[in-house]
Amino acid sequence: MELRVLRYFQTVVQQRNISQAAAKLHVSQPTISRQLRDLEAELGTTLLERGSRAITLTESGEYFYHQVEQILALADKTVDNLYNQNDIQGSFVIGAAEAKSFLNVAHALAHVQQDYPKIQAKIFSTNADEVRTNLKSGVFDFGVVMEPAIKTDYDFIHLPGESRWGLLVPNRSPLAQQDHVTLADLQQQKLIISHQSGMQDLLQDWFGDSFSQIQVVATYNLLYNASLLVSAGVGAALCLDGIVNTNQSDLVFVPLTPRQTAGSSLVWLKHQHLSTAAETFLKQLKSDLTM
Repeated sequence: MELRVLRYFQTVVQQRNISQAAAKLHVSQPTISRQLRDLEAELGTTLLERGSRAITLTESGEYFYHQVEQILALADKTVDNLYNQNDIQGSFVIGAAEAKSFLNVAHALAHVQQDYPKIQAKIFSTNADEVRTNLKSGVFDFGVVMEPAIKTDYDFIHLPGESRWGLLVPNRSPLAQQDHVTLADLQQQKLIISHQSGMQDLLQDWFGDSFSQIQVVATYNLLYNASLLVSAGVGAALCLDGIVNTNQSDLVFVPLTPRQTAGSSLVWLKHQHLSTAAETFLKQLKSDLTM
């Protein structure tokens, strides 16, 4: 199984058409068709449903495409950093939870760019579960995760600053007129909560025996789409402050009382060999945090 063939497969899936993929890759259509048939034969499964208008993925194809995306991303990053190993350039990848403390990472990146303009950072906004998965596979070099987080297999740096928990509600809601919301208020709401692991445990800690009275109507990965659910009246989003800009919007963030906060950490796998670009960023972040 060659990387070249995986790129053929990736492009065909993205274009949904073999002719368009062939034109983009500057390869003949029969060549791509033959390579894809050989790939399916090698794997012993059908990856693509070849319709009259567009190509779609089978269930096996969906799984394989996800794996191919990670394989090619890792291959590209490795080649890029090997090619540039004699100079401080190249790229690294950070998977980041949504948090105000990411600003520490942003400042470090700005300082790195001033001294080493050929270094490129690739940022993926995601949750802690995806961060752990992609760190272990090597796709991510670093992750920014919210506390509390299991860090047994990771080295980490605590990022200064905390975010406060609260409720994102429409400005037409009676809660929008309050200075704060209580746990009792949350029990009266249709809640939209983060689906990452650990959220259920956090709510259990907050509510104790009353946890069963919580009504969760939806879960979210990133808060932007959850904010649209709030605007549409689906429910109120339990979230951290400072992630969604509520200025000139129909939404209001109301903090929770008693005050509940969450910090964050930059994490990376223990004993991981980081590229020169990644090491340069890490050194800069440590320097910034000690100033």
